[in-house]
Amino acid sequence: MIALTAAEIAEITNGRLVAEPGIIPGSVVTDSREAIPGSLYVAKPGEHTDGHNFISAAVDRGAVLALVEHLTDDDAGRNFPVVVVKDAVLAMGALAAETIRRIRARRAASGEAFTVIGITGSAGKTTTKDLLAGILSAEGPTVAPLGSYNGEVGVPLTVFRAGFGTRFLVIEMGATGIGHIRYLAEMVQPDIGVVLGIGTAHSGEFGGVDNIVLAKGELLEALPASGTAVINLDDPRVAPMHKRTQATVLGFSAHNAVAEAPAVRATELDTNAGGNPEFDLVLPAGSGGLHISSRLIGAHHVANLLAAAAAAHAAGIPGRTIASSLNTQSAASRWRMERTERADGVTVINDAYNANPESMRAALRTLADLGRGRRTWAVLGAMLELGPDSIREHTAVGTQVVRLNISRLVVVGREARSLYVSAIQEGSWGEECSFTETVDEAYELLQAELRPGDLVLFKSSNSIGLRHLGDRIALPPQARATANEGSELL
Repeated sequence: MIALTAAEIAEITNGRLVAEPGIIPGSVVTDSREAIPGSLYVAKPGEHTDGHNFISAAVDRGAVLALVEHLTDDDAGRNFPVVVVKDAVLAMGALAAETIRRIRARRAASGEAFTVIGITGSAGKTTTKDLLAGILSAEGPTVAPLGSYNGEVGVPLTVFRAGFGTRFLVIEMGATGIGHIRYLAEMVQPDIGVVLGIGTAHSGEFGGVDNIVLAKGELLEALPASGTAVINLDDPRVAPMHKRTQATVLGFSAHNAVAEAPAVRATELDTNAGGNPEFDLVLPAGSGGLHISSRLIGAHHVANLLAAAAAAHAAGIPGRTIASSLNTQSAASRWRMERTERADGVTVINDAYNANPESMRAALRTLADLGRGRRTWAVLGAMLELGPDSIREHTAVGTQVVRLNISRLVVVGREARSLYVSAIQEGSWGEECSFTETVDEAYELLQAELRPGDLVLFKSSNSIGLRHLGDRIALPPQARATANEGSELL
């Protein structure tokens, strides 16, 4: 965090200072358990608890200032240094915007560049963010989100990790409604904006796919004329977005799409025996000779690889640096096509950080491709926030499982029961298809029936919890504890 005094924080947030004006926090936290000496603790109301209840705990851990919505005393009657604001989350956004402004001004005055890159889309944001950060970090100090910090709280927390020495700032942008991405873009003022693809994730909250298109395009509308809009030419909902920006347009395509704009392309596309995509990377102006042999699993990652390459190219990174980085990077965030080989020969692919119809179909195709000659298992839970399309989309997934000749299907939870029913109807399955009410029941079934050589995929929306079931199946208890250390709070 750049140095801001308590008095400056109050001024930026239109808050009321109840503290010594010269206090200078060194970091920002919204969880009292993460407070360290010198922290600014943001006491924001939450869905299940109120951060104001933990001010004392944050101060005990070293917080020197709290951003609050009302004054409070802890049970010992102590008063803490605070800035009182109307809305703690909006205050975080104001502080983040001022942080960006000051970094940009300081670096410009020193003749140093500072590039902010925003990434949005219905799927692939975190993987693309990780890939891009890996490329950029070879060229200069780079800050990117931890895990999937991509909302009105996560984006400011990412910004606060940047400083005057930061060369690149990568921002992942999520939304559940129109105006959300516009708010985030106004906060961080991106130079480069990336739109990956438009799917049906959160369509229930948005009120339909057309509203998702409107929302995701807000990133491109926010770009300056000097900026670059990176768009997926293979997505018919994204390709027309070139009309919504004043910035230079750079496309990316795995299918040699015809477009007026320059594009980053994949040719000679294939997947190897391990399910890893391979292709020749062609940058604008015909610069080729860059072969990509990715360590990621699944052909659907080609779009993420191309998007990262295009954004890096727009940021001025040499082609060979881009290719070298993409060839050495594995999945950096947990539960994204995460592959584990058990000692008994069972292979676990844990892709259960989140799910929507598009990512579910991609994961199942990868399972079928990798599972030739093996017994394959699809352990699937619900895809949430699909609104009135939920039953139809789950039914389509059940049908796909059968048509891909997946050996065994385990459906977990009543929210996904239509997936189970459709698979039964499509395939007249007997014991090949199982339904369990709970994750624990699914665990017992898998423990009893998995055998050496099996390949098992776990996939569901985050709150269903199949990512943790995947860990239970893949790793012994001690290894599970180690793997979860440092993963994002959920």
